[in-house]
Amino acid sequence: MTITFYTKNHCPLCDKAHKILEELQEEVSLEIRKIDIYQSEELIEKYGLMIPVITAEGEEIQYGQINKESLRKRLLTINK
Repeated sequence: MTITFYTKNHCPLCDKAHKILEELQEEVSLEIRKIDIYQSEELIEKYGLMIPVITAEGEEIQYGQINKESLRKRLLTINK
């Protein structure tokens, strides 16, 4: 499964979320597609106040303060 991880530089919440995603890769087959929102005005407008944002199959599944356990459950549900 490919997930998209919207992030920006110098973002402690983003760093923490990325670490959680890397840990979950050991349990769930994930490809992490990392996108800096500052590549696009549209992304800044859409996600500027929400980042980090994790999407899968076009759906936002978590944003802001990422919770590892609920994210794991959500990813396992999507991956079925």
